[in-house]
Amino acid sequence: MLLAVDIGNTNITIGIYKDNQLINNFRLTTRLQRTSDEYGIMITSFMNANHYPTNELHDVIISSVVPKINYSFSSSIIKYFHIHPIFIGPGIKTGISIRIDHPSSLGADRLVDAAGAYFTYGGPCLVIDFGTATTYDVITDKGEFIGGATAAGIGITANALSSMAAQLPEIEISRPEHLISKNTISSMQAGIVYGYIGQTEYIIDKIKKEYGENLKVISTGGLGKIIANQTDRIDIYDINLTFKGLKIIYDKNKNLLKK
Repeated sequence: MLLAVDIGNTNITIGIYKDNQLINNFRLTTRLQRTSDEYGIMITSFMNANHYPTNELHDVIISSVVPKINYSFSSSIIKYFHIHPIFIGPGIKTGISIRIDHPSSLGADRLVDAAGAYFTYGGPCLVIDFGTATTYDVITDKGEFIGGATAAGIGITANALSSMAAQLPEIEISRPEHLISKNTISSMQAGIVYGYIGQTEYIIDKIKKEYGENLKVISTGGLGKIIANQTDRIDIYDINLTFKGLKIIYDKNKNLLKK
């Protein structure tokens, strides 16, 4: 079995592959203070609860945008599973050519999503990840990552509204039936969700116009389904795109790394 791990700013998502099949996944809250023992116990407990023998785990691949967690998380994998994990970074083959000003500055999560989208659905494509930040990335038909745009995520937008305005409460992010709302909570939901749909459609349209070719639009991310269900600009919503990207990159590197 293979663990495919995405360490993000808000959550750590972990997928379990058996052969080429994603058989399960789970999510942890990202916390800088957790120790290697806490991570090891959490992962072991999940696997045991689902009757996955830990001795069948043969490799771990990790994409991380939170460097402060990498040491403790990596240590947990070594201590509890006796595996040295593979991190997405320099020296790792991805199949994606990075064509931006400072290639080393590209987040591992964006590179993984690009690989998942390009090798699963083909190019050229526009990949949208509705995460803590929302990223819009363009990959050419030759597998070149040529850049994109970054916006505040829908969760950040909601949190900013409630934290910066004293009389506005924290709300669940969901789409109300009507845009013209008759109470504070539904009016906030309407402004955030419908406003974000509008932002998404505008950015997609502008990127397509600027790129000058027909782009297949692929989206992912925990809150992405709310947006994808409300617009015809998004062709594919794939909640497991990051896991697919990690598995694709693992397959490109496993033989090389074991030499």
